[in-house]
Amino acid sequence: MKKIASFTIDHIKLEPGLYVSRKDHIGAETVTTFDIRITNPNEEPVMNTAEVHTIEHLGATFLRNHKDYDEKTVYFGPMGCRTGFYLLLAGDYESKDITGLMTEMFEFIRDFDGEVPGAAAKDCGNYLDMNLSMANYYAKRYLENVLYVIDEAHLVYPE
Repeated sequence: MKKIASFTIDHIKLEPGLYVSRKDHIGAETVTTFDIRITNPNEEPVMNTAEVHTIEHLGATFLRNHKDYDEKTVYFGPMGCRTGFYLLLAGDYESKDITGLMTEMFEFIRDFDGEVPGAAAKDCGNYLDMNLSMANYYAKRYLENVLYVIDEAHLVYPE
C-alpha cells in the first residue's frame, strides 16, 4: 500500500504553521486542504481532547458564519494526532491566501467568552468534553507564535 500524502511530510522537521496539505480535483472543482499545525509534533505535548473539541466547535461556527467563506467551507476538524486541525475549502488556494482568515478565526477563539456553540447534549455527542480557557490559550499562542509573525518557512512544508 502506498503512503497517504500526510504521512510523507517529515514530522521531525515540521513546526507550527499554516500549510497546504493537498489539493483534490472533483470534476472542475478544486478542494484545498490546509494543515493548521498548532503544536510542534513529537517535541511538545499534544493538545488534550477538551481544548481540541472546543476549538473545533468555535472554529467551525466561525467559518460557517463568515461573510466570505461560509459557503466555501467544506470541513474544519482536528487531526487524530492532536497537534492541529484540517481545513478544507472549496477553491484553489495557497497558505498565504488564508492567513487573514485564520487570524480572524483564532482571534475569535482567543477572545471567545461564553457558552461554546453546540456544547449541549442535544447538539453534541460528547458535550461535556470542553475546555474554553485552554482553547483561548492555544489560540493566543498560535496567533503570537505563528500568524502574527508568519513567514515562508511556516507557509510551505519543510523539505
